[in-house]
Order: sequence, then structure tokens, then C-alpha cells
Amino acid sequence: MQVTSLSLEAFKEMDYWAVEKYNLSIELMMENAGLQLARLIAKKATETSVITIGVGNGNNGGGGLVAARRLAAWGFNVNLDLVVPITKDLPKAQLERALLFGAKEGILETTDIWVDAYLGFSQRLPLSEAFVKSIALANASSAYRISLDIPVGISTDGELLGFKANQVMTLAAPKIILEKLPSEVGVFMADLGIPKSVYEHFNIKMPNFKEHQLIKIK
Repeated sequence: MQVTSLSLEAFKEMDYWAVEKYNLSIELMMENAGLQLARLIAKKATETSVITIGVGNGNNGGGGLVAARRLAAWGFNVNLDLVVPITKDLPKAQLERALLFGAKEGILETTDIWVDAYLGFSQRLPLSEAFVKSIALANASSAYRISLDIPVGISTDGELLGFKANQVMTLAAPKIILEKLPSEVGVFMADLGIPKSVYEHFNIKMPNFKEHQLIKIK
């Protein structure tokens, strides 16, 4: 099914509209994003997989921490790369929950799946040295790499200057910035919980989320 790809600016407006007009809380959308991300990660993982989830101090990091909690609850070995102090209320609460559920802080010597939930669609280039260091470790590893929403370090023309993702799970709708990723990068689209009326307001066809909450689009 063809669904319109959005600029990051258009998606921000759509996201804001859903929050303001429909009282769809950031925390609820964070939960939806994290659950779908955990499901995607679980498809690649085995019982013995070492999973590293990199997070920053924002909503994208919060989604990664929800995924960490879900995966830990399912019995997976989950480790957290906390690049910066987690001080904002929502990510901080998600971190506390993830740790209580069994996720661990730190990067192990070997990682099988490395998840980029470092920064979201509001990321700015150039990245700080702390993020550059973590991305370099991820890219140098043999891990399978998955990004939440858009890869950290992606440029406006789609060039991957940072995290070399094998898969990307974008949220709610396709993003124009992802169309220029290398052909071998798989892109999935996840249901964020935004109602059909919001898509209609922006003249966008809603993905078929009633059949599948996670749709492969590339």
C-alpha cells in the first residue's frame, strides 16, 4: 500500500496535532513505539543474544527504554548505553522501570544486536563527542544494528554519517529522509496510536495498522 512519505517538519506537525487535539500523551506514544521496537528486536534475537540499546535524554531514548523493559521482561539479556545523564522526567521514569525489570547499565565486550534509540527526529548535526564515540563502537562491532525512527547522524539528504543501521523502525508514517538510505537497509513502519482522523486532516492515507502494527515498507 502506498502511503505518503513525510518531511520531518510535516511529521512534527502531525505529532503535535495528535497530542494537542486528541490528548494523546507523549508517554502513551512512547509506550507504543517501545513495544513495537521490542517486537522487531525479538524477531532478530535468540535466547542467548546480547542486546545493547543506546539511549539519549529525550523521547526517542524513552522509547528505547520501553523496549529494554519489554525485552528484559521477556527474558532477554538487555544492556543500556547511557551516553548522557537521563534527567528528563519521562525518560528517567522509563530508565527506572527498565532497570527494575532487569536491564543492565553498560556495554558488554560482545553485542549481538545494537539498537540506536540515541536521538530522534529533532537531532542536530554535528553530534557531540559522546554520541560519536558510541556510534563508532556500534559500527565497529559485528552486531546487527537497528535504529528507532531515523538513524542517529543521518543527514538531510539521507546519507548515513553516523549509525550504520541494518534496519530502521520509523513511526506512524514513512519519512522522506529514509528514502535515500542504501537499498539493503530494511525499513519498517510502526503504529504509534495516532487516529485515522489525524491522517485525514493532513491528507495522508493511513497505513493499514488495523491488520498489522508493524509494516515492512522497504
